[in-house]
Amino acid sequence: NLLHQGVGKMDETTRGPSCLFKVLGRDLLGIPLSAPLSAFPKVYVLPMLTISMNKGTGVVTSVPAESPDDFACLEDWKTRKNWRDHYGVKEEWCQPFDVVEVLDFPNSDKPGPMAPYWCEELKITSHKEKDKLAIAKKEVYHTGFYNATMMVGDYAGQRPQDVRPLIKEDLIRAGDALRYFEPESKVVARSGDECVVAMCHQWYLKYGDEDWTNRVLEHVADRMECFSPSAKNSLIHSVGWLDDWACSRNYGLGTKLPWDESWLIESLSDSTVYMAYYTISHLVQASAQVDGLTNAPHALVSANDLTDEVFDFVFGLRNELPESTSLSHDLLLRMQREFNFWYPMDLRCSGKDLIQNHLTMCLFNHAAIWEDSSQWPRSFYCNGHVLVDSEKMSKSKGNFLTLEEAINSYSADATRIVCADSGDGLQDANFSRQMAANTILRLTALLDWAEETLSKLPKMRRDSRTFLDDIFENELDSLILRAHNAYSRMLFADALKAVWFDLDVLRSQYFILTGGDVNQHLVRRLLENQAVILSPIAPHFCEHLWGEVLGKETLVVQEKWPTVSQVPDTILKRQYEVLQASLRSFRLERTKAPKKKTKGKAVAENEKNHAAIFVAGSYRPYQQEILRLLQVLHPQNGSDDLEEKKQQEKDIMRQIKESEVVKALPKHHAKQAMAFASFALKEAQERGDEALELTLPFDETRMMKHLEEVIKQQLSVVDLEILDSSQEHPHCPASKREAALPGKPQIVFFSDE
Repeated sequence: NLLHQGVGKMDETTRGPSCLFKVLGRDLLGIPLSAPLSAFPKVYVLPMLTISMNKGTGVVTSVPAESPDDFACLEDWKTRKNWRDHYGVKEEWCQPFDVVEVLDFPNSDKPGPMAPYWCEELKITSHKEKDKLAIAKKEVYHTGFYNATMMVGDYAGQRPQDVRPLIKEDLIRAGDALRYFEPESKVVARSGDECVVAMCHQWYLKYGDEDWTNRVLEHVADRMECFSPSAKNSLIHSVGWLDDWACSRNYGLGTKLPWDESWLIESLSDSTVYMAYYTISHLVQASAQVDGLTNAPHALVSANDLTDEVFDFVFGLRNELPESTSLSHDLLLRMQREFNFWYPMDLRCSGKDLIQNHLTMCLFNHAAIWEDSSQWPRSFYCNGHVLVDSEKMSKSKGNFLTLEEAINSYSADATRIVCADSGDGLQDANFSRQMAANTILRLTALLDWAEETLSKLPKMRRDSRTFLDDIFENELDSLILRAHNAYSRMLFADALKAVWFDLDVLRSQYFILTGGDVNQHLVRRLLENQAVILSPIAPHFCEHLWGEVLGKETLVVQEKWPTVSQVPDTILKRQYEVLQASLRSFRLERTKAPKKKTKGKAVAENEKNHAAIFVAGSYRPYQQEILRLLQVLHPQNGSDDLEEKKQQEKDIMRQIKESEVVKALPKHHAKQAMAFASFALKEAQERGDEALELTLPFDETRMMKHLEEVIKQQLSVVDLEILDSSQEHPHCPASKREAALPGKPQIVFFSDE
């Protein structure tokens, strides 16, 4: 690195550094040195067993006051005589040197220099304890750089982050330092050679310009959609971080720099506004047949005609038609119309690794060309990398998969479905080969079901409507809206869940709960809507379903998004949730109910063909008080952090336990109240504030009685009683009845003997 930055002499034969002499590290130990800015006139070279030999020279300045590694290392040499004897370190090289305070921390309650404090706090006993030292270093460096002030030197009283560049310039002017650059980590070229930093002539784009940066920052913060907070935060950070950028090179492919054609524009700098060119590319370079302009004189455009004035006119940067071109006015006006129709760019999809360069430069360069921010990009969607079966792709692991191989193995649509399900946003997407294989089976099963169901459609119920029909259609409308919202936010996994997984479950439940007595219109609507909503993800399958199975004459991609019959009814939705949850608990109770002895024989479960359901019309008074407390204490927007969420739960439960409501209850009821509070809190976290309502928005008993035949069929019982939980029953203990809550009915099974 030094050699290519003009320091040192190059060996003309090897094209590498000239060797002046060779020296072993141990030969440097104990050499007295005069260190710039040091409080001591003379210091000595000491060993550091953890130092990286691949960075810089392998020799570093020690600052034990504010570097935990340096402090721990100095303490090791001071206190470990066996180490000094082994490495030949004399006591006078390290013993006289105490820590010198250089930083003051005005707002800190921690005494003295930070490095000794954190080494003691974390019980660090050696500079070999890398993990602990890494934690200490993070604490010390962050606090020192941003919150401390200098105690010594010409810049006493100022912050390190402000004076760092000033001290650097002072050292260079005094001849005590020189500028040096090296990669943050090892960089290997595609040729396999290790890269170095070379000092050479270069053109720069001044992305660090304050006004330019502020205009872009304002656009990103106020007007851009990034579809995830982490992506937006990364983009904002990158805009503020990006500084002068080397934009040219003198070899390879690329566009010549207009004002110095001995240089080429490097690829990133030359690929940030080509989206504007997309809008007119079909007019510039496509054949006449592609554009439908047979024998048109302007079907192909010469590069010589594309002058700066032409682009300025087409892209709205000047009003006058250019004269420095042979292009016709009609073509120029058409190109301008095309640009105005398509621009600004509504969406750019790219990888998360390009946020800090390509995407950020795209914004800067749009801001440089178009003063009007309405022409700048409106949204970026960034995705992560691709894993296969939860592992990074590797030929040695046997999970390396190209797009062509995936399509040939699983079909285009199965591949697209797995990609949609693999993850959204900046998280790495996981392509599961097992899911791809299963998806082929699911697509086949859906196609078979559609063909069979449509063949039976004429025999299905047509005119009459049932309560289950209303519930089913209401859920269908909810899924349509969920899918639309997910697509709008680029959450393809959520969209797929709504239209692929949840819609299949809904269809299955509709047929099961109705016993096959379904509404003809609703079944056809389900299939038609699913074909349209799934088509962005699985277009080939949906086209076949739409045209060949449903018999449509249009293309599914030309269809409008399905409209919902009305805004989904929240009460119907709640009724469906209560029904499904109740049936699940009833089935579970059916399987675990204890067998009853009758005349020395156990009564088989299938012989217990009678049941009684107990419905709670309201919460008990103490339960209502607990719910009122939770309505106040439960946060509207809980934390996503697991540890914070657990702490919030503990705080809420503690406040309830210490409340006057619980203290006033008898001991037995207080215990029940706390158990109920824990249950209600978990329900609120899963379902939201509706779980804390004091009453249901519908008559639960009436609903159960309305669906009595459905429940009997689902539970295989011949007789079903639906009672208030306050009613006594010979086959149900009081504790069972008292366990019933609004929306949580209890059931008991019994035989007719």
